Amino acid sequence: MVQPVFHGADPGDAKVICIVVHGRGQTQADMMDSIVARVAVPDVRFVLPKSEGHGWYAARAIDPLTDETLVEMHNGVRQVTTLIKAERAAAPDVPVLLCGFSQGACLSVETLMCQPTIVDAACLFTACRIGAETDNLPRKPLDGLNVYASCGDADPWIPAQAHHRMLADLTRAGARLRSDMFPGRPHEVTDTEIAALSGMLRALAHGTLIWGAEA
Repeated sequence: MVQPVFHGADPGDAKVICIVVHGRGQTQADMMDSIVARVAVPDVRFVLPKSEGHGWYAARAIDPLTDETLVEMHNGVRQVTTLIKAERAAAPDVPVLLCGFSQGACLSVETLMCQPTIVDAACLFTACRIGAETDNLPRKPLDGLNVYASCGDADPWIPAQAHHRMLADLTRAGARLRSDMFPGRPHEVTDTEIAALSGMLRALAHGTLIWGAEA
């Protein structure tokens, strides 16, 4: 397994832990530049995993699930889950937020749907469920988990319709959901999305997460 990159506070000093999962063809350095370096919140421990190859799985997220994709997806979910559990063990009283971009956000959704109680909140930048609408995808109860989800209305990788299906799944699973759809947004993380992540981290660090009260 490729070793994760750590940035920010040590486990003993962190007030909140943020797991940041990269997209297809990206590296931990890409996530540092596009997300981590833009978050101005103190006492955050950032943990950045890395896929073994070019991405977490080879297929497009919206392709029908195959046995190969299922194996790749489950391996990615297992890797992220193992990392979260290790951080929990090192800092058991510190809240954890799961963040991902593009393919990393899709993998994060599936992590939530497999083991929803493993984190305290999630930020899903440009995500959908992995698989086609006809696939039997898991949907575990999220029990009020605070989730921010965003996408562009003409994203080249994540169609708006697939993103909306994911939002519906999150809602039916009981997530406490806030979402943004950006007209004409490039395949990137905007300042608005960084502000949402920063607000969630700040609120978690102070022991609360209430939409509208975290700024």
